[in-house]
Parts: sequence; structure tokens; C-alpha cells
Amino acid sequence: MSKNDRQHPLVEKMREQLADGRCGRREFLRNVTLLGVAAPAAYAMAGSILGKSLVPAALAQEGAKKGGTLRVAMQVQKMDDPATYSWIQMSNQTRHVAEYLTLTDAENITHPLLAESWEPNDDLTEWTFKLRQGVKWHNGDDFVADHVKWNVERWLDPALGSSNAGLSTFSAMVEDSDDTKKMIDGAVEVVDPHTIVFKLSKPVLSVPEDLYNYPTMILHPSFKPPFSDNPVGTGAYTLAELQVGQVCKLKRATQTTDGKPFTYWGDEPYLDEIHYYHFDADNQLTAFASGDVDTIYEFSIEQLPLAEALPGQVLEVRTAQTLCCRMQVDKPPFDDLRVRQAIVKACDNAAMPALVFQGRGDIGENHHVAPVHPEYYQLPKLERDVEGAKKLLEEAGKAGLEVTIDIGNTDGPWHQAVAEIMRDQLKDAGIRLNINVMPASKYWEIWTQTPFGGTAWTHRPLGTQVLSLAYRTGGAWNESHYDNPKFNEALDKAEAEVDVEKRRELMQPVEKILQDDAVMVQPIWRPVFTIINDTVQDYVAHPTEVHQFNKVWLSA
Repeated sequence: MSKNDRQHPLVEKMREQLADGRCGRREFLRNVTLLGVAAPAAYAMAGSILGKSLVPAALAQEGAKKGGTLRVAMQVQKMDDPATYSWIQMSNQTRHVAEYLTLTDAENITHPLLAESWEPNDDLTEWTFKLRQGVKWHNGDDFVADHVKWNVERWLDPALGSSNAGLSTFSAMVEDSDDTKKMIDGAVEVVDPHTIVFKLSKPVLSVPEDLYNYPTMILHPSFKPPFSDNPVGTGAYTLAELQVGQVCKLKRATQTTDGKPFTYWGDEPYLDEIHYYHFDADNQLTAFASGDVDTIYEFSIEQLPLAEALPGQVLEVRTAQTLCCRMQVDKPPFDDLRVRQAIVKACDNAAMPALVFQGRGDIGENHHVAPVHPEYYQLPKLERDVEGAKKLLEEAGKAGLEVTIDIGNTDGPWHQAVAEIMRDQLKDAGIRLNINVMPASKYWEIWTQTPFGGTAWTHRPLGTQVLSLAYRTGGAWNESHYDNPKFNEALDKAEAEVDVEKRRELMQPVEKILQDDAVMVQPIWRPVFTIINDTVQDYVAHPTEVHQFNKVWLSA
């Protein structure tokens, strides 16, 4: 587990909680692996406590065959700078070429990848990562700790504007200086070529999980954007062809960039090639039905009956993906708390699943922590209060309020459907909601500027991760301009607690502060759907829709 085989003292506490039934199997596995217990040891530990054998969910079955090309329908996007990616699709094209220090699987369990192991100190403020030896870059260089340090320093350069700077791990490595944020001297220490230490200004439990946030790919220090022009990574595949809006082809990496033999450091993948073919969301299922592809990125709820009628296997995943109809709290009329509260009170989130997702999904509670998150604390059920909304508007002098929401349908037409339902609900309180529907690409150009916008947020394994990105003062993606020191302080406390029950209790004020401040109408946590044909084996759909294909194989 560590150079001294020292078990973190909090591991024993987690063992007791699992034995007493105070935490579940997944919570146990997730927490003890974050604390530095290797995944096989964690599964064995859980199995001995529960009295049954446990194995990771995504092990390849016997009879797996090598070879073949997996064809995937997905939007094919540019591959510019992975540290500034804002689309999962971009990362899917890249993650087979460039890799991460860690990997979070579909069960929310985080495993080592380029890191061989990690060990936090007792108060979670110092994390020592051991890196794998024998890893080669595609240009033939050895992968070493200095390369990781270069990446972190780059992420924390304000001139880059990477969202990584807003993650809890990396926000604890910066300090304010002359109205800007800069990396704290000594926050990253290279001990030797394969050991690196992250020194944080506050306790953070989610360090390994933050290192699998999709823009945290580890790049070679020779990198210059766009990545597609010089795709040097450590992965099993290399970029063979990219035509944005048409096709992205990846093939097994067998040679370095100067023509020498290349051997991938990990288990040899089964697939020879991975091809992404450009289809917009509405047409991906049609491409599957015609036999042009073996699987797709996703299909919409409206297409579910068609998908269920096709040969193949439909995969549905419960997620923390959501739509936040958020208001910028420093822009009129939303700078008046009473106005925001009136809008929230007039909406009925509980009606959304039936109207939008055929009863699927979870009801949103306007605080951006999902029931699937391990630290979720269940607050009292929200109740619609139209009369209360009217009263607040009268007090604010805003009776007859008219506002406009920008909608980009970036995850599909269900965004517009939500806005239209909100429009009808708000009408009961005397609020007129205009809906400005724009192309998805145009919405992403203005999503941080619009006073009222419907923004899609992807799944993250912890609620605290997205809260830090989206609502912490000065966060990289704080689109609502929310600024509440009490919220920041409460979030800090929750992030530092590993005890499952205590952490949930600490999340109560975090969720309640954000809910009471009425930053957003967050109507639903959506399920995601994909489909595979009968030849695709050992593919596990991920709630973030990231593609982990190294164990996928084709039966014919």
C-alpha cells in the first residue's frame, strides 16, 4: 500500500462502518481506495467483512478475442487543449491516447492508472503519489514525476483558464496575489523520478477522483495546441486521422514517433482500432439501426421505443447529470434574493420526471447534490408555493416580472421541454418567461455571460466536486457568480471528512445554504441511454459517458 505498508488510520473506521451496516459496499470501496488501499485489497477486505467473494465489475470474461474495429457514433470535435476541454466527446477522442493518473470506473471506484499508488497523511493535506515505472511516451521518453509537475503548474496558470483550477485539490494549491491566483510555492514536490507529493492548504478527500476529471489528462511537456497536430501520450492508441465533423480514427500504438517499437505499459487492449463517426445526437440511433456503427454516445428519451425495438442491448444508467436553470446573482433582476426565491417557489420540480423522462430520473432539489452521490443529505421535500412567490414579487416591487432564459439544447430537446414547463408554471405566479432557443455551439459561447441560462452539467462521482467548480467563490466555472463565504466554509468542512455519516451531516448546511439562496431551478437528474450491438462484449456504460474501451472486445 505504501513504502512502509502503513494503513491510513481512517481505513479501520471504514471497516467498522461496513461491518455495522452504516455504509454500503460501494461507499466502502470508494473511500478506502481513495485512502490508498489498492483496489484488489479493498475488494478482498470488503469480501471478508461481508462474508462473500467480491470482484471488480468490469473484468473481461473468458474467451475474449483480440482484433477488430469498434465503430462509434458520436459528435467528432476538435482536439485542441485537453486542459481546457469542456465536452466529454473531446475527452473520449483523446483519452485512449493521453491518460490520467487515476481512473474512476462506472461503480464510482477510483483505481490507479499512471499512478501506481497513493497515500494521504493523517489529516488529508499531503498526498504522496507513486508513479508507474516503465511507462513510455509515444515519442520514446520515459514518464517521470517532473512531467506531472509540469501539467499541474500549467493547469494553475491563470493565463490558461483551465477548469482544473476550480477543483478542490487544485484550489487548495493556489493563493491570491495581486488580484490573481497563483500556485503556492512548494505545493508540488518531486521527491524522485517516480514519486510526487501534493501539498494542500486544507484537507481534501477527493484528490484521486479530481485527477480523473476529464480535463486532467497528463500531457508531455512538449505539448503545444492543438493536441491533434502532435498527439503524444502514454495510451494504448494513437491518433490516425481527425476530420472535425466527420471522423476520428484511433489505432493501436506500435511505434514511437521516430519509428522505434512501442510497447504499451498496461494490459494489452483487445481492439485494433476505434473509429468515431460524426453523428449529431438525433441521428446516432439511426446510424446504429442501419448497421453503420456498433454503439453510440447516447440517445434521447424520445427515441427509447425505437431503441428497444432494435436488435442489441439498451443500457440505461442512473446519473448525476442535470440541467441547471441558473441565475446570475449579481445581475438585475436576479440580484434581488426575493426575485430568485419567487422563481424557485413557482416551479414544481416534482412534476418534471413524468413530463420529461417518462417517470425516469431523480427530482432535482436546487442544490446540485444528487441522490447517487455518496454524501447526499436528504433535505425536506420541496413544495411549490405560488402564493408565496406572488408575495415575494410584490415585496420586491416586481409584480408582473418578465425574464428571458437562454436554452441551447446542448444535451437534447429535453432542455427546451423543461423551459416550456417552467414557463407554464411561472405564469401562475404572474411571471412571464421568454425562451430564447439557440444552437448548442452558440450557447457554449455565452453560457458564462447570460444572466439566465439553462446549462447542462455532467456527472461527477462526488457532489463536492461540482460544488467546488460551480459555486465556490471565484470557481473556474462559477457561471452564477455566486459568492457566499458561509457556503465556502461549509463545503471545506464536508470535503475534509471521510466518515460517511458525519460527511452526510456536514453536507446538510452546504445543500441548505445553496437551496435557500435560490441560485437555480434544477429540475431533474437525468438518466442516460446508449445501445450496443450483440458483437460488443464487456462494455460497461459510465454515468459520465466517458469511454473506457481497453477491456472491450468484439465477438465477431
